[in-house]
Amino acid sequence: MAGFDLLMQGLVAAMDPMLLLYALIGVTLGTAVGVLPGIGPALTVALLLPVTYGLDPAGSLIMFAGIYYGGMYGGSTTSILLNTPGESASIITALEGNKMARAGRGGPALATAAIGSFVAGLIATLLLAFVAPSVVKIAIAFGPRDYFALMVLAFVTVSSAFGDSTRKGLISLFVGLSLALVGIDQLSGQARLAYGVPQLLDGIEVTTLAVAMFALGEALFVAGQGGPGEARVIAVKGSVWMTRKDWARSWKPWLRGTALGFPIGAMPAGGAEIGTFLSYATEKRLTKHPEEFGHGAIEGVAGPEAANNASAAGTLVPLLTLGLPTSATAAIMLAGFQQFGLQPGPLLFATNPDLVWSLIASLLIANAMLLVLNLPLIGLWVRLLTIPRPWLYAGILVFATLGTIGANPSPVELFMLLCFGVMGYLMRLYGFPIAPVVVGLILGPMAEQQLRRALSISQGDLTTLVASPVSAVLLALAFLALVVPMVLRMRGKGQVLTQLAADED
Repeated sequence: MAGFDLLMQGLVAAMDPMLLLYALIGVTLGTAVGVLPGIGPALTVALLLPVTYGLDPAGSLIMFAGIYYGGMYGGSTTSILLNTPGESASIITALEGNKMARAGRGGPALATAAIGSFVAGLIATLLLAFVAPSVVKIAIAFGPRDYFALMVLAFVTVSSAFGDSTRKGLISLFVGLSLALVGIDQLSGQARLAYGVPQLLDGIEVTTLAVAMFALGEALFVAGQGGPGEARVIAVKGSVWMTRKDWARSWKPWLRGTALGFPIGAMPAGGAEIGTFLSYATEKRLTKHPEEFGHGAIEGVAGPEAANNASAAGTLVPLLTLGLPTSATAAIMLAGFQQFGLQPGPLLFATNPDLVWSLIASLLIANAMLLVLNLPLIGLWVRLLTIPRPWLYAGILVFATLGTIGANPSPVELFMLLCFGVMGYLMRLYGFPIAPVVVGLILGPMAEQQLRRALSISQGDLTTLVASPVSAVLLALAFLALVVPMVLRMRGKGQVLTQLAADED
């Protein structure tokens, strides 16, 4: 009952008018960016990092979480009406949702997506509240070698387990880890790779890297590709409400999607995309209407959308309890914590319990806000799809530059922003993932610190890294996460890994 009591206390704290305003801003922005094709939650949170530097930590983090949840909701609108997923986890929704819209059932498709997201988000947030304290109790017993092994697992799964190429993922990770070396050594106090530039002594700002790689890199890439022709938006015909038959066919997929999405999102190798694919496959196997799949089956919208939102709450479990991001958006949120001097992990629950539980409770409120925002305002979200791409990305460039200069008014910082932006463009151009670079920069110093502590305790004995059962199991899992995808690619099954790859870049 301790978890329930803490959640109720957090709910009372989250009802503060300013925090409610931050949550509303977050879910509105999140829905908007989820609707717009090519702009994901990671990009939006990255853009807002420098803007929120001077704001209240609780309000800023609640806003970021609202953007994450809202992006998951909004992506379904574009998938259903435009057949173009606003973010990667909505790819599956497009398979059946767009067919329903073409058949004049766009309203029920949008309704089951919104209600399924609400049900899944509600259940998953409650699970987060009850699971997190148990994970914290386990994590408190972790030693330096266990934490190092956990971070190795996170590095491998984020960089090489999914996507087109293990080699490209590991190269991206190496770039991030190399950037993490810049600045003052935490243990010796010596300057490293600063080259006499005073601004580099504090290290590479995560905010600058994230904004450059996600915002500038994406804008340059879209400009370089040339503007594609505007896709036709399918009008929503008839009522947006579901019939009794639609409800009867949807409620079980909602629950099954939640049951699949939450644990997969909570795993270090998780991600919303995996849960949505599994949910779709499950519903296709269990349906009583197999002939409708591929032609607009409502179960194919209800299940994946529930899995999508449940995984968003699941992603917050390793982020809050262990300080491990399992997606690009979670990595940027981790940077948001760090800019306020907060380090997610077991100690955060002891040192800042009010902040943590207010954040978790605000997700329940954000969920209710999203349900109200999505269905009645569907016309507004559809109109967003008509914004010309050049205007959109020009605005992103201006906003990113001004935000970075406002947070760090330095010519060196602006130069790094431009350099990292060009690097982000080149990485996209040649198929290198972006997320491992950001994760490497954020977790690199922590992994180095834990490794050196473990070796200091053992007086340089490397076998200490596998002497603990926990660290041995985690390193074994990391090895499997590295080798198994390589074997699958050699056997010609790499396409599946590419489909499962998080495309929040």
